[in-house]
Amino acid sequence: MAYKTDIEIAQECVMRPITEIAAAAHVDEKYIEQYGKYKAKIDLSLLKETDRPDGKLILVTAITPTPAGEGKTTTTIGLADGMKRIGKDVTVALREPSLGPVFGIKGGAAGGGYAQVVPMEDINLHFTGDFHAIGAANNLLAAMLDNHIQQGNALGIDVKKITWKRCVDMNDRQLRNVIDGLGGRMQGVPREDGFDITVASEIMAVLCLSSSITDLKERLARIIVGYTYDDKPVTCGQLKAAGAMTALLKDAIKPNLVQTLEGTPAFVHGGPFANIAHGCNSVMATKLALKMGDYTVTEAGFGADLGAEKFLDIKCRMAGLTPDAVVMVATVRALKMHGGLAKTELGNEDLAALEKGIPNLLRHVSNIKNVYKLPCVVAVNRFPTDTDNEIEFIIAKCKELGVNTVLSDVWAKGGEGGIELAKEVVRLCEEEQGDFTFSYELDGTIEDKIEAVVQKVYGGKGINVLPAAKKQIDQLTSLGFDKCPVCMAKTQYSFSDDPAKLGAPEDFTVTIKNVKVSAGAGFVVVLTGDIMTMPGLPKSPAAERIDVDENGKITGLF
Repeated sequence: MAYKTDIEIAQECVMRPITEIAAAAHVDEKYIEQYGKYKAKIDLSLLKETDRPDGKLILVTAITPTPAGEGKTTTTIGLADGMKRIGKDVTVALREPSLGPVFGIKGGAAGGGYAQVVPMEDINLHFTGDFHAIGAANNLLAAMLDNHIQQGNALGIDVKKITWKRCVDMNDRQLRNVIDGLGGRMQGVPREDGFDITVASEIMAVLCLSSSITDLKERLARIIVGYTYDDKPVTCGQLKAAGAMTALLKDAIKPNLVQTLEGTPAFVHGGPFANIAHGCNSVMATKLALKMGDYTVTEAGFGADLGAEKFLDIKCRMAGLTPDAVVMVATVRALKMHGGLAKTELGNEDLAALEKGIPNLLRHVSNIKNVYKLPCVVAVNRFPTDTDNEIEFIIAKCKELGVNTVLSDVWAKGGEGGIELAKEVVRLCEEEQGDFTFSYELDGTIEDKIEAVVQKVYGGKGINVLPAAKKQIDQLTSLGFDKCPVCMAKTQYSFSDDPAKLGAPEDFTVTIKNVKVSAGAGFVVVLTGDIMTMPGLPKSPAAERIDVDENGKITGLF
């Protein structure tokens, strides 16, 4: 049987005008700023002026990802469409895709099969220009920093202690480490520099955590760009860049409204990676979605040890959000891979491999129930090769933890394939009361908070702080940043900092290599393992298979 590609399914969809979608989301026309017929930005004044109460918040997360795929975004969208089919007033809140993965190895991030947000090509490419605005604001700050040094360096910035990097929304390893300012005295001050991918920029985190334009400007002003010769921090505010940067971001901070294939309103806004940033869509989009629906389904990036941990410990803490239910997405294929099965053998029934791999799922579920104390359901994203024996095995294991397991078939059937999951999620929201607790409190030391995440969430025994990181922690503590939450930069492929340790490893220590502050975002970034803030392209990038015909129709996007 020949399956249609995601882009073919998306292009066959007859989209409803965005004004109709806005009306379905209780958004009055005066708040809509249209970007063509099928996309709009929503004016921030709606949040202040609406008297609608907040709906219930549902977080979709997943097991540790493998090349076999889990389908978290697909499940998020299909669940929302399933809830709509059972008569619920529902909205979706998602991240925007980065161009890096779209042209690299991962492909787009607009869902898949019959559970997608559309217009898929626009969302995966330039969308409404938010990422370009973030990149421009980031690079304006970099330009003003270097210009300040060139024009006499009144602040006494040490060029060897500059922490601010330039950025571009593309996987380009060539730009990780560069030397710029060459060509003589009038061409700038020669120095070592580098680029991050836009989604790793602190500006992305700041935009996604801001609650208003004023809050955005204040956060931008607090950003630390480097240090003086006597180790005093230098901020964006001291460089007088915050106002101009806010001007570049004044439209980017407005949430974007699109639709699912089945016409469910979807707020798609912001897109920090979860392995190197905090991995959640914007606070503004989540709050707007909560006001505009009785239920809001949102997701957090990568596995629950990364995306969900940061959603709960950083975003919920800063924005005052409390989830009503959590959906843990798993696939039989991925769990067999965690059990040591090769990708080529995943189509064969193998209960032994499943038994070895299922501790990964059980640890993630246990964290949600026992660390964060939230109601949880496991959604098994079913593949045609999964056998009844394998499904029953997972159901039995989850029952031991007191968690229900529901089969999800949203990739093939859209909202219809998510009805059973929708019913269980509504039951959790209405009948089971959580006692939401963070994995750490803010009053401990930076090391205390890192250790709490490693021990409680990852299942490790402790941390190994390298001397350079210890020095950075001491400096940040002396500057008063020790009461911030921590944002762990870690491989997405393992609970540990070693991507080869699959399943649910034990007795490991996590090595802390670097610690830096994102003062505007309000968290301390902790770098473990070999985490790159600028990915590279694979040997055969997805870009090689993307094309467009003379009518402007795109193919091969994925």
